[in-house]
Amino acid sequence: MPRARKDLAASLVAAKVLVVDDDHYMRKVVRTLLTSIGVNKITEAPDGPSGLEKIRSWSPDVIILDWEMPGLDGPAFVRMVRSPTTFPYPDVPIIMLTGHGERSRVIEAVKIGVNEFLLKPVSSKALQDRLISVLAKPRQVMQDGNYYGPAPRKRKMAATVNDDNDRAIANLFLV
Repeated sequence: MPRARKDLAASLVAAKVLVVDDDHYMRKVVRTLLTSIGVNKITEAPDGPSGLEKIRSWSPDVIILDWEMPGLDGPAFVRMVRSPTTFPYPDVPIIMLTGHGERSRVIEAVKIGVNEFLLKPVSSKALQDRLISVLAKPRQVMQDGNYYGPAPRKRKMAATVNDDNDRAIANLFLV
């Protein structure tokens, strides 16, 4: 196995991943997918408040988060985590895993500081690619006004983007 692949595999084995989803079945599916790609340090939270507590007590390397949960939903969870003056781990990478792929939700995810966005049902390959993205190629965290989160990706876009929302989507998905 080439050294780069060994290093990627080692980073997945070493990664501590927190899965926050109110659906027990979905947490089980994500756990199985993570295990299949070499992630062994996995913990789960059935709701937002439990997830926040797990971050404080376990210090995960990555959070995989559902959008729609009762009580504290995914976006509110991200806003709480991305509060550097009040939350102890505001820089932790967050992968939003949701069944809602509407353009407005993707835009909101970018604006609140989500690192990556995945749609359910998710494949192990897509999950692995996003984990490698946040672990092996992390983006610098920045603060710009009320925004605290990953800096936009630094890649020139082929087409002209006239709308800030289109730019936000493009920055989220360009690798």
